[in-house]
Amino acid sequence: MKKYAWIVLIGFVLIIISSCVIAKPTYAPPPLRKDIRPHKPGPNSVWILGHWKWSGGKYFWIPGYWTKPRPGKIWVPGHWKKVGPHWVWKPGHWR
Repeated sequence: MKKYAWIVLIGFVLIIISSCVIAKPTYAPPPLRKDIRPHKPGPNSVWILGHWKWSGGKYFWIPGYWTKPRPGKIWVPGHWKKVGPHWVWKPGHWR
């Protein structure tokens, strides 16, 4: 019985290990895409650029969108930054 329990436990651990994904990418994202901008919804709308998102061990494109500006603030776009051997996403923000 003990031998069977060890085999099951080892099998379970191997399944968990094989399903792990890299938390941070070790290679740069692809070049930015050119989003097709829909019509500007209002005269003061601000376009937020699309960007690459890291998920499940690969990059996925997140399209850009229009948003209302925050009074007295400007939009600072997000960007990818190399930190040691990894690439880290620094989200955009209002400043």
